[in-house]
Amino acid sequence: MARVYDAGMPPRRRVPESSGLAAVAAWRASGAQATRNDLATAVRFSLEELAIRAPGRSVEVRVPPFGAVQCIEGPTHTRGTPPAVVETDAQTWLEVATGALGWNDAWDSGRLRVSGQRADLTAYLPLVGGDHSPG
Repeated sequence: MARVYDAGMPPRRRVPESSGLAAVAAWRASGAQATRNDLATAVRFSLEELAIRAPGRSVEVRVPPFGAVQCIEGPTHTRGTPPAVVETDAQTWLEVATGALGWNDAWDSGRLRVSGQRADLTAYLPLVGGDHSPG
């Protein structure tokens, strides 16, 4: 029987919201020319936002080399690769997280590597700068 994650306690933010929003704004202004620090902070902040909005441990979202987060309620894993994984580069992640690029467009273009039934994040996007997001 699979264990279910207790989503009663939200994850603790490591990136202050003001710093995260500032990094996202800097990335939006600079795009691919953003500093590594702004890129890293924007990615980490948006991953934290996903974990807060969709708590759980059934999907792992990886944005190497800046971060990874587990999210979405459901069956969990204890070792090895989780049953559902999303992996992409930082630019694509931030485009999807801010709504600049739609999930399906990113998927169709091959910019997302997705496996598992629960790995569709459409219901949680955009994470930053959209109708239901900070910033």
